[in-house]
Amino acid sequence: MPKRKKGSLYVASLRLDRWPRSAAIIIGFAAVFLVHPDWLRSALSQFLVLKIVLAFVLTWMVSTANYIINEITDAPFDAYHPGKKHRPLVGNEISVPLLLTCWTLLTAGALGIAYFLFSLPFVFSLAALLLAGILYNVPPLRCKDIPYLDSTLESANNPIRFLIGWYVLAAGFPPLSLLAAWWAFGNFLMVGKRVAEKKFLTAEESSAYRMSLSRYSIRGLIIFMAANALLFLTLFIIFLVQLNLKTFLFSLPFIVFYLAFFIYKSVQDRDAAEEPEKMLKNPYFALYTLFLLIVFLVAFWLR
Repeated sequence: MPKRKKGSLYVASLRLDRWPRSAAIIIGFAAVFLVHPDWLRSALSQFLVLKIVLAFVLTWMVSTANYIINEITDAPFDAYHPGKKHRPLVGNEISVPLLLTCWTLLTAGALGIAYFLFSLPFVFSLAALLLAGILYNVPPLRCKDIPYLDSTLESANNPIRFLIGWYVLAAGFPPLSLLAAWWAFGNFLMVGKRVAEKKFLTAEESSAYRMSLSRYSIRGLIIFMAANALLFLTLFIIFLVQLNLKTFLFSLPFIVFYLAFFIYKSVQDRDAAEEPEKMLKNPYFALYTLFLLIVFLVAFWLR
């Protein structure tokens, strides 16, 4: 294999291509207007586009810092994964001290800018995203090695990103049912990733790559995945009833199909389950996602 350029290796270790996950803050931002529709007109004069773009960049910086920690702590285990064994740090092609320097600059920069330009709840939400990454990856706790707790903590990134978007407008705390629903949806996706890892890795590879996988069964994971889908739907319905958002109820069959499709792809397609954003490269799935977005926009207009 030809020697790879150092610069490109460091860029690869930052996993900048995972920016769509940081864009999830838009869900929390949009939810403010769902809960407080009367805010929409007055908010338009508050440089919202600039604020949401900056909030996205800061979230991306903290997420990148978390990927650096993941790159460092997972290197000994990634050697047993058929795809991840080619990561730069596994082959000792890049420097850990330099990666840690990048981590320091990213976290200090993101939290510092947030402190001066956003509200304290926004800063605390960014800090929570950083803390979740440390608890998930770093010993002695390293929750990613604990069955079921691993996906549950990793999916906490979903409501945390939701809060980051929500606090762009410095609104009060969002409805708990909506926040918990978004957590359940994130856990649904993360368990799908575990299904793919358990199904497509050999027993030796899976136990060496991720200790928690040796304690899972595919059947148990699929049941847990379905349970999270059901929990998400239940909490989402509770939220709609609480806020009298009856126009959104007609979207439920389309959401159920969306969830069922994810379960199917988790069992059948390893790449799609491990990296859900890759599913958007499928034109049919991308079109359905767009259709679902239009359904929500119509429901919002009809209210």
